[in-house]
Amino acid sequence: MKSASVAVVGRPGAGKSTLINRITGHKVSITAPVPQTTRNRIRGILTEERGQIIFIDTPGYHLSDRKFNLRLRDLVTGTLKEADLAVYVMDSTRPVGEEEEAMAEKLLHLPCPVVAALNKSDLASETRKPNRLFIGRKLPAAEIVEVSALTGTGFSPLLDRIFALAPEGDPLYPPDYYTDQDPEFRAAEIIREKAIAATREEVPHALYVEIADMEAAEEKDKSRLWIRAFLVVERESQQGILVGKGGERIRDIRTEAQKELGRIFPYRIHLDLRVKTRPRWRRDEALLRGLIR
Repeated sequence: MKSASVAVVGRPGAGKSTLINRITGHKVSITAPVPQTTRNRIRGILTEERGQIIFIDTPGYHLSDRKFNLRLRDLVTGTLKEADLAVYVMDSTRPVGEEEEAMAEKLLHLPCPVVAALNKSDLASETRKPNRLFIGRKLPAAEIVEVSALTGTGFSPLLDRIFALAPEGDPLYPPDYYTDQDPEFRAAEIIREKAIAATREEVPHALYVEIADMEAAEEKDKSRLWIRAFLVVERESQQGILVGKGGERIRDIRTEAQKELGRIFPYRIHLDLRVKTRPRWRRDEALLRGLIR
């Protein structure tokens, strides 16, 4: 029986979250066309006859000296140090840049095995061959598997390599677990995903979700989950964008979040969603310690 924790790393937008969601068969991590949507270590658990693999989704590795980004990079580094195995997800349609160079240098010195997953193999690209050569040159011990997180192509050989490299051990979670996220975190992430999808580029990175209250109740033979949450942004102008004309946008965000939460939780969802500002929150060390973990 195999048991392993697998750090899934790569630059922003490489497809790490989509890959984990497809492997586990569940919505584990939120996804968006905006880079660095993932801000935490998020575990997706796959259990089968060969054993149990705990995939750890990580923030995109981005070279920036801003305090918020440095915390995200520290999270990636810490996850790699604790993992039994690393999967380096690389966008095969993008040319190698500074972030790939930095990520490869970090992976080269790991004591654990590395598997390189060349993602988006379903798309024609002139950069696929140069990217393979880059991995062969920078990470000569890494095994390369071409995959498509969107279609599932290449997942069987990828999982074969992961299980082959995983150490022997007992499962850490019951077989029916596909994630270990607490309900408040899951609700906050789904609400943030819907807010990102509904807004323009300036809002997503300046946004976080605060769950003020969450309570399940039985009412007339129906199970209901009441959630009171705040979309928190840095500026009044961003608050106006989220609310929208006549409150139309925040109503749409609320409606879409309720639908998604209803598919995750066995309750009828009632979401009270509001917006507030917290200036310069991305520079607040105490807040960042609670948000990024």
